[in-house]
Amino acid sequence: MHTAGIEITGLSAGYRGNRVLHEVTAAIPGGQVTALMGPNGSGKSTLLAVLGGVVTPLAGSVTGLGESRPALVVQQQAIPATLPITVGETVVMGRWAHRGLWRRITRADRAIVADCLARMDITDLTDRRLDTLSGGQRQRVLLARALAQQSGLLLLDEPGTGLDATARTAISSAIRDVAAAGVTVVHATHDPVEARDADHCLLLRGGRVVEQGEPEAVLAAAA
Repeated sequence: MHTAGIEITGLSAGYRGNRVLHEVTAAIPGGQVTALMGPNGSGKSTLLAVLGGVVTPLAGSVTGLGESRPALVVQQQAIPATLPITVGETVVMGRWAHRGLWRRITRADRAIVADCLARMDITDLTDRRLDTLSGGQRQRVLLARALAQQSGLLLLDEPGTGLDATARTAISSAIRDVAAAGVTVVHATHDPVEARDADHCLLLRGGRVVEQGEPEAVLAAAA
């Protein structure tokens, strides 16, 4: 698992010439939960995309990401509502990081998928299509897919936004469980309660880190 921690030094990144992150330097502790705080447009999603290997830095460095491919959970609104795929098929995709797209899924893979479905309490939805689910159900499916990947680094972009209390509780519980098992978790959030439940916090403004450390101290600075 990913217990060594991640070091970000002088990181700048953006999209199509639009620089979003500016000389970000931060430490993310391994095997713990780090909350990314900040207003819309502060660079939270871009930082997650860099850590997930989706966006290439323009400058600076990120070390300590480990050998396994990071598991990235986007907001459920980012998934096409008409995608013709079932819950079970979606979660199986989490095993592609190990098997590849064309290799056959094994009995062990299916056992992992079944466990992840059960952990997110969506086993009864296995044969349902994604386009028939509520927002909270879809977000739990996306997290189950990420858990099935069994990565040492789990990245989540505001996973509880717009969801009911049941879905938020299930997601928070899963995050704590995987961190307790040694996975490094980084999640963006606007919710002070979610931030307080984290072990570590980064506050971004205008694409720069303005505070980092214990959640209470960072939340005080945010206020």
